[in-house]
Amino acid sequence: MIATGMRMSAEDLLRLPDNGMRHELIAGELYEMPPAGGEHGFVGSRAQFRLALFLDQHPEIGGGLFAAETGFRLARDPDTVRAPDMAYVRGANLPRARVRGYPDLAPDLVIEVVSPNDTAAEIESKVQEWLRAGVALVWVLYPATRSAIVHTASGNVSRLHEGDVLAGDPVLPGFACRVGDVF
Repeated sequence: MIATGMRMSAEDLLRLPDNGMRHELIAGELYEMPPAGGEHGFVGSRAQFRLALFLDQHPEIGGGLFAAETGFRLARDPDTVRAPDMAYVRGANLPRARVRGYPDLAPDLVIEVVSPNDTAAEIESKVQEWLRAGVALVWVLYPATRSAIVHTASGNVSRLHEGDVLAGDPVLPGFACRVGDVF
């Protein structure tokens, strides 16, 4: 992520012309990131497929998935808009999330796929920001090591390897897949 030095609001960010870069707003400052690479996109789509299939098979759970680059406003004045690689919002909050601009809420589950140019400090900072904003469950997927780190709102952190089970509890009870299945 590269800080641009530009200050703006979430509304300004919405009107920003497409320059081929991904953008996030952190405490009112615009940050740019290059487009994600192939491995990143492949892993993100596999995780999304697993979750979408589970939700289709369990309509009673409800809620909805949000694709990469959906911005969520986590703070105002100065605005913070972060965009996970994928997010899930429970049914009760879905109407608040399906808005034209940035939803003023934190998703219930956030998935971040680590790219080669991501630093450990950037990933940790983003995870902590998601948790402070109210996200109940964060999965950080590491394609290079085919592993995941799971963070919960209660402070639990688990490192999972390819043969371990990635579970959706408490956000998506009953969801489970092998970590290796998303790689």
